[in-house]
Amino acid sequence: MKKTIISSLFCVLFLLTVQHEVRAQSYRTAAGLFIDAGDGTTFVGPHIKHFFSASNAGQAMILFAGRTTIIGAEYSYNQPIAGAPGLTWNVGVGPQLAIRRENSDFYIRPLAGLEFKIPSAPLAFGLDWRPAWDVSNSYFTAGRFGVAFKFTF
Repeated sequence: MKKTIISSLFCVLFLLTVQHEVRAQSYRTAAGLFIDAGDGTTFVGPHIKHFFSASNAGQAMILFAGRTTIIGAEYSYNQPIAGAPGLTWNVGVGPQLAIRRENSDFYIRPLAGLEFKIPSAPLAFGLDWRPAWDVSNSYFTAGRFGVAFKFTF
């Protein structure tokens, strides 16, 4: 049952991606600072986001806190919000690996958020809800959020 639901969601997402030719972003690549905060530790580090098409983007990040390093990559589907120049919504998912001295954990991170690209400047800001599913320990944390500050190219 779960596989059928997940497969259906991916098919719908794929169809939406293929059918929409709306320009979702006003930049091709952005790099900057990412903060992952909420329940537990706050992680900070560099990240980069690149649009492969008008609506489809990939993002990679390396985040640090204490003795933990997180390496992550994710896909997001992005669309503009009508009547709000520079404002887009996005949904996506990606894997993350948390590396510690004593062990490593594998996470799946879905995301849903907003991004604002300042129309007259090469700057963008994002805010995402980013729950964390620790696959290694079968643990789910809903209260995680991401804040991104980026320079656009």
